[in-house]
Amino acid sequence: MPTTAPISVTTLPFMDLTYPEEAESFRVEIREWLEENLPSGWFDPGFTMSKEEHAAFNQTWTETLFKGGWICAGWPEEYGGKGLSLLQQVVLNEEFAKANAPMRADFFGDTLVGPTILQWGTQEQKKEFIPGILAGTTGWCQGFSEPNSGSDLASLKTSAVLDGDEWVINGQKVWTTQAQHADYVFLLARTDPDAPQHAGISYLLVPMHQDGVDVRPITQVDGSAEFNEVFFTNAKCNKDNVIGGVNNGWKVAMTTLGFERGSSSTTGYRRFLKEWELIVDEAVQHNKIKDERTRDNLVKAWQNVKIMQINGYRSLTDGLNNTHNAALLGACNKMFWSEAHRATMELALDVMGMQAQILTGKGEMAGPLAGSRRGRADYPVSELQASFFFSRSETIWGGTAEIQRNIIGERALGLPKEPKPQRV
Repeated sequence: MPTTAPISVTTLPFMDLTYPEEAESFRVEIREWLEENLPSGWFDPGFTMSKEEHAAFNQTWTETLFKGGWICAGWPEEYGGKGLSLLQQVVLNEEFAKANAPMRADFFGDTLVGPTILQWGTQEQKKEFIPGILAGTTGWCQGFSEPNSGSDLASLKTSAVLDGDEWVINGQKVWTTQAQHADYVFLLARTDPDAPQHAGISYLLVPMHQDGVDVRPITQVDGSAEFNEVFFTNAKCNKDNVIGGVNNGWKVAMTTLGFERGSSSTTGYRRFLKEWELIVDEAVQHNKIKDERTRDNLVKAWQNVKIMQINGYRSLTDGLNNTHNAALLGACNKMFWSEAHRATMELALDVMGMQAQILTGKGEMAGPLAGSRRGRADYPVSELQASFFFSRSETIWGGTAEIQRNIIGERALGLPKEPKPQRV
């Protein structure tokens, strides 16, 4: 007789790996700091804040993080960081995640372009751009993808021509997240049209607030519009705003994409686990927890989250050992979690049944599980509904599942490269 008791994560424990002693003592330091600086009662079961209290907390928390030195803590001390090792950065992320405490994460500035400038930039570029990233006064977006150059990024057409002391940029970027709020875009442009595809690209830092830059939001079906088209018509940037040297942009861009993983490798699974818990709650509310097929699918979804966690430890091990398998592991992980997440969100709607067709949100911020997507007041999606919509795009951005399979086939299995299409 199969059990019909509600599924509980307390009966499905996740691994608890022991790190080296120095990492564990650093963990204690982080935990003590969080307990001292988070609002009173934060760690109590059922703790909540009013809307006014939450707004006040958000206004002061970034300053608190800055004073604690936890913003960009992995950066060298000379540039405002703490010089944390990779393992210390992992522990920092883990403790903030366990406490459900927000870290100021200007993803494009803190995680992508900032570390890229630190690695490839000149001293003058570091002095000009790093302080604004660290203080959060300069917003950034990423200008890589184009209408006909997404997974095949090297085929990009946006051009940059040097005219005296300025680069003149013409072209179009698409799916540019947060472009409507950014002060700068780190942009890939073709600076040598006669060079081979990968060899004629440069990595430019371009001001967004200027004539010649036209940002057009792309409204999604749930009313959110964090994606944008960006049109450049004789837009300009200083000739010294090339990172890593002219026509070396491909190598620099691969470095940027590599920063997407690393310190968050052991915490990325947590948002999927929280979603899973919400789906279990929905199954209980809709009396589907007793349905054997539903329970079976919930267990399979939990298994996928477990695999995501294990894959994160594999990526961390690769980084700590400098075995340089990040591209291959990244392809495997990205393909797995994006397809697993899409299936899980389809399960969520199946569990909710016809209720999933009713808009039950508040018309405000959808929530952290959906990437903080903001819908329209007249299209108030719930957190799971917003996450369902977002999951449809995850198998595309960051490299389509098809491209990830090509990488795995060619680099891991030694299969021949996919033939290029013949142009007539």
